Amino acid sequence: MAKNRLRICLVAVAIAVAGSSAWLAAAVQQPPPAQQEFVPVDQLPAAEQMPAAPLVIAAYAFVWVALLGYLWSVRRRLDKVERELADVVRRMSSPERRA
Repeated sequence: MAKNRLRICLVAVAIAVAGSSAWLAAAVQQPPPAQQEFVPVDQLPAAEQMPAAPLVIAAYAFVWVALLGYLWSVRRRLDKVERELADVVRRMSSPERRA
């Protein structure tokens, strides 16, 4: 009787191990083989093309807009300083100042 229980347990464990290993083998797929030659980008599947291209373009656009905004701001402040300097020069050379 004990030998029968032991055999039944061993058979149950063997079935469970066989089933789980088959399930595990089905769940873990082998990666595709490595590419051996050059494939042009336009011939690649959509999943392998660069999906970040719009983000890269947006980043470059943002940097250019920020740079142009900064240069515009510096130019505007420089014009203000030049106007103030011209006003100081005009005041220093006015006849009222000489008296």
